[in-house]
Amino acid sequence: MDAKTEELKAAHDVLAAFYREQADGLLEKLPIVRGVLGMFCELTLAAGLGRDVADIGCGTGHLAPFLAAQGVWPRGVDLSPGMVKLARQDFPEFSFEEGDVRALPLADASLAGVVCWYSLIFLAPADRPIAFGELARVVKPGGYLVTGFKDGDGKLRRSGRSAGLGVEWDGYWLPTHEVEAHLTAAGFTIVFRGGRPAEEGESTPQGYLIARRG
Repeated sequence: MDAKTEELKAAHDVLAAFYREQADGLLEKLPIVRGVLGMFCELTLAAGLGRDVADIGCGTGHLAPFLAAQGVWPRGVDLSPGMVKLARQDFPEFSFEEGDVRALPLADASLAGVVCWYSLIFLAPADRPIAFGELARVVKPGGYLVTGFKDGDGKLRRSGRSAGLGVEWDGYWLPTHEVEAHLTAAGFTIVFRGGRPAEEGESTPQGYLIARRG
């Protein structure tokens, strides 16, 4: 594992309890997020490829109950053992495991869909084609991917200072057209694009994409 990946992994181990606290009740306050994720679930079920989906970069697993309530059946994958540990504690009815989006511990064409909710913003430029290729590999033809991300200028940013926990890591706020280009190159077709302006306390707009695996 390279030094930047080790840094990201260690930082999110430290952040796990903080993220758990921040995520508690968050979805109830975010109707746009519920709408985008709900659309993904509806499209996934309508495709008739099964209910199995994966939340890649699942963190502490807070999306799993919502996804299950929409009719799909999620499993979680995260780089951070600390995140996976809390996810297993809080949501024992679901499966969570450690894994890297660049080498997913999932079989070829094994999923009806994947969720990448603010988990692709950590990828360095050289890693992006590999990661998007992995996402395409594990989704069945005709299945769906949904992603949320910070819609920015694509420049490297050091994140983590605001949490006050003494950890930092690399992050990238990717413009929508760049995320679309990676998805298209990996064999996906965009079926929905959306976004919203930055709200109070945010420094960048947010982007949302749903894509269908060819």
